[in-house]
Amino acid sequence: MDETADEPPTSAVLLDNCHFSQVIFNDVEKFYVPGADVTCYYTLTQNIIPRGKDWVGIFRVGWKTTREYYTFMWAPLPDDVHSDTAVQQQIQFKAYYLPKDDEYYQFCYIDQDGVVRGASVPFQFRAETEDDILVVTTQGEVEEIELQNKNLRKENEELKASCASLQKQNMDLQEDLKKTQELQNSLESLRSNTETLELELNSLKKENKRLKELDDGREAEVHQLKEQIQNVTSDKERVETVLKTALDHMDQLQSQVLSYEKEVENLSHIDHDKTEQLESLKEENRQLRMTRTQQQQNRDLMKELEEQKRLFQILQAKKNEADEENQKLRKENDRLLRHLSQARELSPFSVVSQAQAPIQAPEVGGLLFGNPYCATGTNVGAEAADILSIRKCPMCDEAFPEDIETSQYEAHVQSHLLECPLCSETFEKSNKQVFEDHIFCHGLE
Repeated sequence: MDETADEPPTSAVLLDNCHFSQVIFNDVEKFYVPGADVTCYYTLTQNIIPRGKDWVGIFRVGWKTTREYYTFMWAPLPDDVHSDTAVQQQIQFKAYYLPKDDEYYQFCYIDQDGVVRGASVPFQFRAETEDDILVVTTQGEVEEIELQNKNLRKENEELKASCASLQKQNMDLQEDLKKTQELQNSLESLRSNTETLELELNSLKKENKRLKELDDGREAEVHQLKEQIQNVTSDKERVETVLKTALDHMDQLQSQVLSYEKEVENLSHIDHDKTEQLESLKEENRQLRMTRTQQQQNRDLMKELEEQKRLFQILQAKKNEADEENQKLRKENDRLLRHLSQARELSPFSVVSQAQAPIQAPEVGGLLFGNPYCATGTNVGAEAADILSIRKCPMCDEAFPEDIETSQYEAHVQSHLLECPLCSETFEKSNKQVFEDHIFCHGLE
């Protein structure tokens, strides 16, 4: 038996269905010396495609199926398996596995389906003798041998014709088998495709059902969102109406504040002029007091000073009234700013325009033109002007001088705001969630 533990693929295929001419064995000896290795030479014709489980076996003559091999060797694959020309191959059988008797044997090439693809002429395992070379026979025996040879040749011709017919039938059967196999493969492919299509159809049905359920849920959700949007839109319109009214009122208040600022500024200029006049009168009074001879003039000057004091008191009273009115406006302005700030926190869809900080009014009290008889001469009007020159940020209450450039002040206020890229509305950075909700509402439109 073969040295490998694997069994070769065999079958019970009838010899009539085998193709003995697809593999041709070459240089087969009549005798092989026992105890020596045997090299088998064969040719793979273009009618066979060798495969990995093909094998070459040694069979005793008279075998019926490929299972009756004596020993075998796996057939090596050629370099070019799909060659269109004949390929020469060889395989060596070790002496240890060869038969020890002098029966007739032959090489057979078996494919991995167990079908015989080629067979050699018979041979023996024995030493060649002279008796095999020279045979002496009588005339009668020669005639008998010739008759037997003639009958054998005739029988050989009949067998050849029968073999050719069988080969043709086998080729037809192989063609029919190939077509049947192709039809079976097509049928299997169609069955597989049908099963795949059925699975896909079931999957599509399930997916369609799931999408319908999901679509129903989405419609309910969209309806709910539409109702929410309508409610929010209604609230937005109501809040915008309130804010518009408040803004209009605030614009009126700002106009009044500006008017009062101009009036206070005019009063400050008057105060400055009066202060200069008082300084001049003070200098003149000093000169009059140094000159005793000008006492009459000094009395006249005192009368004039009294008149100036009276005028000063009148102006001071007007200034006090303006301060009180300005204080009331400041309180009203603060109240409106608080109301607008609360409105901004309540409404996620609009923002109140930034209002300038209330103008600080001069402190009430003190003489508007100062004391003309005091050496230190505190200038209350100048202090009031300093207070009025301060401007505060409406977001962080940071104070800025009056001479700051408007662009710098607006840039500082703008740093506290977020601007919508779609509608240019502005929001405080501290209310970032309101800004994001506003952007989200644009996405729903």
